Amino acid sequence: MRLVFAGTPETALPSLRTLIDSPRHEVVAVVTRPDAQSGRGRKVHPSPVAELAEEAGIEVLRPQKAGDPAFLDRLRALEPHCCPVVAYGALLPQSALDVPRHGWINLHFSILPAWRGAAPVQHAILHGDEITGASTFQIVKELDAGPVYGVVTEEIRGTDTSGALLERLSVSGAGLLAATLDGVEDGTLEARPQPADGVTIAPKISVADARIDWGKPAMHVDRLVRACTPNPGAWSEFRGQRVKVGPVRVVSGERLAPGEVVATKTSVLVGTASDAVELGEVQPQGKRLMGAVEWARGVRPDGKEVFA
Repeated sequence: MRLVFAGTPETALPSLRTLIDSPRHEVVAVVTRPDAQSGRGRKVHPSPVAELAEEAGIEVLRPQKAGDPAFLDRLRALEPHCCPVVAYGALLPQSALDVPRHGWINLHFSILPAWRGAAPVQHAILHGDEITGASTFQIVKELDAGPVYGVVTEEIRGTDTSGALLERLSVSGAGLLAATLDGVEDGTLEARPQPADGVTIAPKISVADARIDWGKPAMHVDRLVRACTPNPGAWSEFRGQRVKVGPVRVVSGERLAPGEVVATKTSVLVGTASDAVELGEVQPQGKRLMGAVEWARGVRPDGKEVFA
């Protein structure tokens, strides 16, 4: 099939590579978000998908909106049979959805209808799910509600961050997307409506949402930190300054007051509503990422200070 691939971040790269290498399909163009500022120097860079496409000699389309007339004209001229989508990051109007014969097929990182929305992996970890996965489905106007072609599953490990889990799902999901497109081309695969029960929503987790509440149990703190690693980054305040907190370890049987900091030569513990947690890496405001013990040697908590 002639494909126009839509995607933006690194998460989309395994799928794009798989489709470029597929002997059954031809990626004639990619659609991605416009170049954006990134890094310390805030220089303008193309998206990871744009960089890979340009390396492969594939045309790159960067519409400000997917409904822009010039973009729609070019999309029609390309005559794609199908448009696979992985983390594109923008809404698709009906005028765009109507262009390819087989529509737009999205790879979404949850077992639908669970965790529709922008942050399915983060919410799966935050809510303590034991199993997650990826689904391919036909895009419709309603958010992530289209009929499903296929699913793969993945166990959520006790130490998984959203970054680590998403990396695994992006690889297994690439195989699922390729198999889905093969089945659509052959006419052997039929999408089935999502069940009405079990719908949950996974909105984007904001920086405000990522603030740690030490008055919650240790299990909640652990899940929040892992869900927000690497983005947007869990954080708390110490002496009025923000400190990003990396994954923690629950220390069973060790009790401290919520937010209380106890530092030794080998560890830094912080109290919660249940067991204490041991900090791993932290990043003070305006400084580099460092081990918690190194941080504590610099700030020297006096035993009365707390994370807030």
